[in-house]
Amino acid sequence: MDVSKLLNDVNNFVWGPIMLAFLVGTGVFLTIRLKFLPWRNLFYAISMITQRKEKHTGDISPFQSLMTALSATVGTGNIVGVATAMVLGGPGALVWMWVSALFGLSTKYGESVLAVKYRVKNSVGEMAGGPMYAMKHGIGGAFGSILATLFALFAVFSSFGIGNMTQANSIASAIQASFGVSTTVTGIVITILSLLILVRGIQSIGKVSSIVVPFMAVFYFIAAVVAIGLNFSAVPAGIAEILRMAFSFDAVAGGVGGSIVASMLTAMRWGVARGVFSNEAGMGSAPIAAAAARTDHPSRQGYVNMTGTFFDTMIICMLTGLVIASSGALGQIDPATGKLISGANLTILAFKSAFGDAAPIIVSISLALFAFSTILGWEYYGEKALEYLVDFRPPQDYIPENENEKMPKSLFYSRAVIMAYRVIFSLITFVGATTTLEIVWNFSDTMNGLMSIPNLICLIWLSKDIAQECFEYEEKVVEKEKAGEEVDFQRADFTHG
Repeated sequence: MDVSKLLNDVNNFVWGPIMLAFLVGTGVFLTIRLKFLPWRNLFYAISMITQRKEKHTGDISPFQSLMTALSATVGTGNIVGVATAMVLGGPGALVWMWVSALFGLSTKYGESVLAVKYRVKNSVGEMAGGPMYAMKHGIGGAFGSILATLFALFAVFSSFGIGNMTQANSIASAIQASFGVSTTVTGIVITILSLLILVRGIQSIGKVSSIVVPFMAVFYFIAAVVAIGLNFSAVPAGIAEILRMAFSFDAVAGGVGGSIVASMLTAMRWGVARGVFSNEAGMGSAPIAAAAARTDHPSRQGYVNMTGTFFDTMIICMLTGLVIASSGALGQIDPATGKLISGANLTILAFKSAFGDAAPIIVSISLALFAFSTILGWEYYGEKALEYLVDFRPPQDYIPENENEKMPKSLFYSRAVIMAYRVIFSLITFVGATTTLEIVWNFSDTMNGLMSIPNLICLIWLSKDIAQECFEYEEKVVEKEKAGEEVDFQRADFTHG
């Protein structure tokens, strides 16, 4: 049996038309159910990103929570994924990435609201939340517990693959190509940095992410805008071709598409697939970070985390797409292979039209920063999923008899498991950096997709809860804050367990 082919077939099925329709359909359903409030309140949500809620329950600030989520979301998909989508689906795929993100705003909002609403405190007083807790406490019963367990298992597997080894491999490959540094050296550096940050937990991850993510986003934003500006004469034609190919059934590419051939349905398929893969709306990963935020209402953090989809796909992916569309690189053939240039090589070629020989360095630095931040964010996701599976919370009736009483052995062993996970996760980055594992990529990509199934069921099942939180917050907070009033909605203690 060809294991690689089997995994590839399973992966194609998991990320096939049915799953993509389920993902986008859930976003459409929630958008309508919430009366388009996630769209109407987008700029309000952006204005809340830097608000501080120090006195409220949580581990990190709303901004650090968003940066942790973005650290895992903004990754290789923003550079490699966009290029791949535009080759396989034509330049029109960019429009469908944008459309998927538009409805993904409501999905990301809804799953983040549920994550905060149903979060719990673990044995060391840290917040633990995400789809698994919403399934367990919101849906309840055996069905809710089964969904929660499946989601947590898929998340743990995904953390080692798509959130670790594949990212480390991207970093090592990019650094080697641009600077000639061996993958072994890069692997050692990544491993040491990961250990220093991850063993200290969410506080450390939040602080580092709040520095690295804004820096890497601004760096790439400036580089992309400059590249677009230098090729501005070709931008109008590029945009026209993007729009034409997005809604055309004739499957004929124009000038900027080179030899690209793709119909509207192909553009839709690859645009939605790469868009969802990039912003992770509906997968249930980002809400795990949302649950750690200090906030006064589930809906407030829902809005804050929702902006991650906006920044990831509607800004960063769009910039990558415009750089490619205005460069003339799309549709070029690689003389060595006779195939269309795609992935990171296409993005580098596009930037080369503006920056010349400096392009590989710019793209490699961006790719390395994006991928390393993904490693940090996904470790936290995997840790919290593992935490749910072994249940780290102390018994409800456990009360220490005195301050000097030692932690029960069961809790001590549980914390030891988490620390072991952090160390092992960090060490595995070395394996990823020094080894090309196509089987690991397909397996982890499949696990990543399978996370969506229980999460989307949960979103639809608990859509009434999401709507209640949304409308309550709109009436008691948003309308007053938009009118200039200071509102502190005293509802900080809504943890379970």
